[in-house]
Amino acid sequence: MMLVDYLEQNARCYPDKVAVVCGGQSLTYACLWQAVHTQSLSLSKSLSKIHCFRSSQSIDFLVTYLATHLAGGVSAPLEHGMPDSLFQEVQARLQSSDIPEGIADILYTTGTTGQSKGVMVSHRAMIADAENLIAGQGFSHDLVFVINGPLNHIGSLSKLWPCIMLGATILIIEGMKDLNVFFQALDYPASKVATFFVPATIRMILQFAPDKLASYADKLDFIESGAAPLPQADMQRLCDLLPKTRLYNTYASTETGIIATYNFNDGRCMANCLGRPMPHSRIQITPDGLIACQGDTIMSGYAGDPELTATVLRDDTIFTSDVGTIDDEGMLHLSGRASDVINVGGFKVSPIEVEAVAMSNPLVSDCICISANHPVTGRALKLLVVTPSGQTLDKRSLARYLADRLEPYKVPMLYEQVDAVARTYNGKLNRKHYLE
Repeated sequence: MMLVDYLEQNARCYPDKVAVVCGGQSLTYACLWQAVHTQSLSLSKSLSKIHCFRSSQSIDFLVTYLATHLAGGVSAPLEHGMPDSLFQEVQARLQSSDIPEGIADILYTTGTTGQSKGVMVSHRAMIADAENLIAGQGFSHDLVFVINGPLNHIGSLSKLWPCIMLGATILIIEGMKDLNVFFQALDYPASKVATFFVPATIRMILQFAPDKLASYADKLDFIESGAAPLPQADMQRLCDLLPKTRLYNTYASTETGIIATYNFNDGRCMANCLGRPMPHSRIQITPDGLIACQGDTIMSGYAGDPELTATVLRDDTIFTSDVGTIDDEGMLHLSGRASDVINVGGFKVSPIEVEAVAMSNPLVSDCICISANHPVTGRALKLLVVTPSGQTLDKRSLARYLADRLEPYKVPMLYEQVDAVARTYNGKLNRKHYLE
């Protein structure tokens, strides 16, 4: 079955159940199916195999996305603000590409490690991802899932899939710039709600509205975090605020699909732990210490680029650049990306570890650890720090704090107070921005 088959099934079984809410508009499953069916008939008359369209936080996006599948096409949702010239360039490149049968979506990565790439996601992988999320996180028919992130990225888009399979309700909002809008979404009349956050959003809520978040402790069924490591200090704070809520760290990417997840509100709150592989996924650690993924969720390749595909996809295995280990319980632990490791004086340092310790200091709102020039040593660790509003960074105090908690070679020699650290569109630290 494809996702649209589940939609049609739900339209018959739960015609009056609310399927999607956005702003002041909502559609039941019967109405959503009718809208999708009607648009698919229109698309089938003029649709080439690949349908490029701009992403938006709207019901119209959902209808177009599903109607493209129903019409037999491939959905290629692109950034909402993409310049027309680039949109047309991507569209022309995809139309001339050889796309295999069975592809549902072409999703473009954010390009933090290089040029943005079009990842081909099959209908089979989509359903496997949905079933992984259902089994791993407990999506259910009576859930209302609040989507606050861009729907052309897998972090938020993938949450549509289990909701539609199960006949749950999707509530779409326009980002997290206005926390009041998010909390209003949590007020939606339902017994339980859930959402997905990138770590930067979690940090923002913990800084500006922790008590408000805690007031929904009995209603928040679960929260998933992904896209970047979540500092342990933030993990523990969430556990304290939401003692009954399942809180997940998930290992996933556009190329691998949804692979593993860990409820860190289990009493242990293990940092950098991403749990066991879900039913459709398998994980191996290569001799170089890198994570390799297998299973039905992995991509079919990069659109129009078999050479690039061969660099990461071989023998039905995705070879990532993520450094990891598997413990005695079969749980995956992430150490960072191989390309992020900083070599200082012959010592290899994971900046994630330094950042996690720094973020546990109440005088650090955000930070990034980078490699910088040093007049004596040549290269040295440098910590760029954002402090709470109105406060001046005490460099000596922070250095002593880190020295009490890290090996000496991991303590940065250089510190700088900044207004903000560079992040990508989906909230990841943009390390490329700081390369010298």
